[in-house]
Amino acid sequence: MNTTRVALEASGQSNTLPFTVSDWPVVTAGPDVIQAFRGGAVDLATNAGIPPIHAHATGLDARIVGVKVRSTPLYQLATAPNSTIGSLADLRGKRIGFSPGQAQGVVVLRTLRTAGLKPSDVQLVELNSPQFLTALQGKQIDVAPLAEPSLTKYLAQYRDQGARAITTPAVDALTILWAPTAVLKDSAKLAAVAEFVKVWARTDVWSWEHPDQWLDAYYVKDQKVSAEDGRRIIGTLDKPYFPANWDAAIAWEQETVDLVTASGYFGKSFDAHDLFDRRFEPLAAQAVPEQYRTKEAS
Repeated sequence: MNTTRVALEASGQSNTLPFTVSDWPVVTAGPDVIQAFRGGAVDLATNAGIPPIHAHATGLDARIVGVKVRSTPLYQLATAPNSTIGSLADLRGKRIGFSPGQAQGVVVLRTLRTAGLKPSDVQLVELNSPQFLTALQGKQIDVAPLAEPSLTKYLAQYRDQGARAITTPAVDALTILWAPTAVLKDSAKLAAVAEFVKVWARTDVWSWEHPDQWLDAYYVKDQKVSAEDGRRIIGTLDKPYFPANWDAAIAWEQETVDLVTASGYFGKSFDAHDLFDRRFEPLAAQAVPEQYRTKEAS
């Protein structure tokens, strides 16, 4: 939720929320969010589509309450210093940072499929995504998927030592808001979550429409990247889209369920509809102008 918090502060809207946020814990990695949900430390989180699948496999009852879609790749494959990897064709036999419960894990599986490789054709080194940078720096792995601004920070430090970014066509199509069902059974929290879905969508639109303010508040001040790098990163971002109908998003999530379970992770396949609380389906789209609610996951 860090980006929402920063956008609220930068836009001057942090004091206009119709509910009280007692804390904004910085918990981003899917497995960490699941643990925070279990411990009651977090009521609502934003992640990619895979953490709810992981949660379902571990018996945590949670539901997706907000959906944003994208159509271009968010991640690139960063190589270790002095790596010989120059294309996807060079991945065979290499050690790849792999977090099965996070978006990065799905990106790896989709990338391997695109390259005509099976998981057994490479060495999947299971790590949580926050460990990828240290593992790359120490050459414990050969490659790992990184998103911005982590990719820019890493290459700024290690490009001179031969580190590079390899483009992958794998698209992580969904960004979601989700919450434990125990939270959604509490009437007061249910109402607050419904309002937050709208805030989440509006702040994303504000960030898109105010790139200079967003550059300064988030990339420069919060993420500590240069203004030049921040502008380049912003130039690669997708316009935010919040579908009013979740059918395509659910279909994409089902394909992801089938992909990870067929690869030997998270048990048997199941109906992805079980992950979504469709009571919230129209809320994000209704909260933003029409030009931000015209696309769906595909």
